[in-house]
Parts: sequence; structure tokens; C-alpha cells
Amino acid sequence: MIKSELVQKIVDENPHLYQRDVERIVGTIFDEIIDAMAVGKRVELRGFGAFSIKKRDARVGRNPRTGESVRVEEKYVPFFKTGKLLRDRLNGS
Repeated sequence: MIKSELVQKIVDENPHLYQRDVERIVGTIFDEIIDAMAVGKRVELRGFGAFSIKKRDARVGRNPRTGESVRVEEKYVPFFKTGKLLRDRLNGS
């Protein structure tokens, strides 16, 4: 599902809401999650999961085309851990 499909599903289930308002709400939710993660905070949506940041240390990588060693800087990557309710629904429990 992409963002526009999510917006359309919410609009279809709530005919009293305007599409532009739902787009703004969904966009605000995503922006808040991104902003919180950008400053290193963890975002937890109970029953769904938790978004957090993991640090990847600097390392020596390899260019697959030339085989040459390449230094890869340390970086932070997003990490998602599913919540119990989501895991249970995916596994049919």
C-alpha cells in the first residue's frame, strides 16, 4: 500500500472528511515520525510496532565491480520492530 492508497481508504471509510484534510493528517503523522527519528527519538505505535535508529559503524567495504576496497563512513539507519498484535495477526493467531 502506498500513501495515496492509505489516504483514499481513510476517505472512503469516512465520507464526512475531505480528501485534502486526510492528506494533511497522514502527511503530518509521517512528518512527526520522521522528525522524532531525526533527533534520535524512538516512535512506538502500540500494537503496530516501533521505529528507532540504529548506528552502523564505519567499515571497509568492497566495490563489487572492481573489487577495490572502499571505506564506508558510519551512518544511522531506520529500524522497525513489529508489535505483538501485528506479529500475531501475520501469523494467524
